[in-house]
Amino acid sequence: MELAAIALVAALVALAVGVSERQAGAGTILVNDDRLNDLLAPDAAIEVVAEGFRFTEGPVWSRDGALLFSDIPANTIFRWDPRTRHVTAYRQPSGNSNGLTLDREGRVVACEHTGRRVSREAADGEWVTLADRYEGKRLNSPNDLVYRSDGGLYFTDPPYGLPRLEED
Repeated sequence: MELAAIALVAALVALAVGVSERQAGAGTILVNDDRLNDLLAPDAAIEVVAEGFRFTEGPVWSRDGALLFSDIPANTIFRWDPRTRHVTAYRQPSGNSNGLTLDREGRVVACEHTGRRVSREAADGEWVTLADRYEGKRLNSPNDLVYRSDGGLYFTDPPYGLPRLEED
């Protein structure tokens, strides 16, 4: 009952602010800015391509056209191939990776909760540390990351999961 009430309120709010709705596939696409229509085909649909994950984060398209993403509790980076529609483990264990990105050379870079570091996959398949400390103190729990056009790497480092938060 409570979920139905939330859905009704969300629908009413959407109508009140002029949000258009497209019902198709596995869900609803809400358009609250008409500029989205310039990016999505009129018949665009939400499609479930894989299931069975617990807490997915950090999707990034690899240079070979596969979608990489983290499942934090599974301690795995998964790889979904749109050609075969199969999911395989790309890296396990992953250091409970969260955010993923690619550097200029197309190498995967990951934020790791367990290792409290930002790591990058080397050509030999090993993972090397790019950052694990700031001002002599260990990182908290690197979360998301992005490369800027000039090559600078930016990442967030909240105290998720640390017993004493920022004092840990």
